[in-house]
Amino acid sequence: MDAKALFFFALLSFSAVSVRPAIAENEEDPGLVMNFYKDTCPQAEDIVKEQVRLLYKRHKNTAFSWLRNIFHDCAVQSCDASLLLDSTRRTLSEKETDRSFGLRNFRYFDDIKEAVERECPGVVSCADILVLSARDGIVALGGPHIPLKTGRRDGRKSRADVIEDYLPDHNESISVVLDRFASMGIDTPGLVALLGAHSVGRTHCVKLVHRLYPEVDPALNPDHVEHMLYKCPDSIPDPKAVQYVRNDRGTPMVLDNNYYRNILDNKGLLIVDHQLATDKRTKPYVKKMAKSQDYFFKEFSRAITILSENNPLTGTKGEIRKQCTVANKHH
Repeated sequence: MDAKALFFFALLSFSAVSVRPAIAENEEDPGLVMNFYKDTCPQAEDIVKEQVRLLYKRHKNTAFSWLRNIFHDCAVQSCDASLLLDSTRRTLSEKETDRSFGLRNFRYFDDIKEAVERECPGVVSCADILVLSARDGIVALGGPHIPLKTGRRDGRKSRADVIEDYLPDHNESISVVLDRFASMGIDTPGLVALLGAHSVGRTHCVKLVHRLYPEVDPALNPDHVEHMLYKCPDSIPDPKAVQYVRNDRGTPMVLDNNYYRNILDNKGLLIVDHQLATDKRTKPYVKKMAKSQDYFFKEFSRAITILSENNPLTGTKGEIRKQCTVANKHH
């Protein structure tokens, strides 16, 4: 090959190398797919699963936290891990709003991220770890294994200013709750199943004393009231004392359909639990789930899947945060 041809060939090779990243960026965004990291970080999902398992052995309540996180993050505009961002001088963290009262264990979430980063630095998003940890937390609590897609990227800003437009409050009417979920594509049986997450964990006295004082809500089962009054003895609970009632006294650590039997027996702690069991739009599904755990799990899996795919950032949108609590610095 003469010098001119060699030069031309080298130029061609160089051009091919230099344009490859640009082509990659212009390739079609695959969106969310099963096993998104199979080439870039094949161990990612196993690492999350193992971390969730280890944390659950040490701190059982971490599994409740991972389940709550997916709801609190994905239901607010986008499944983009905005929930995990700390407050800055300019913006309030979603974690510090009233709607996030009782959310905890974020420091353990950082442990999961660090384990993934050790294996594959800068590859796996906090948004995907949030969704995968919820998936594995559900299994730890005795719930179904739900195959969930990955490929989300992380948002750069807190959504604290709009959180109340998306997350229903526990005292809202069932109509408001149904509307909020319908806007994400979750239908009535899906909503009834998602609220079955109230079968695990606890409710802080602050959230239910209005049903006990100044007088007891007559809708409550009198047998249950005695226990509630014992656990929440003050009409204005001491904010420093962690006073709470277990959501389900029978199987408090198991995600099961006991919740539906409890609320049909007027043992729901929150107004929304009571409404779910009495409203004519939701009651038929409550009765069906009280009878069949399989039906509950089927609808719960479907609803969690829809929730996990709510308006994600994919492709070149957003970023892969180095630390889940702060957006990356762009110089």
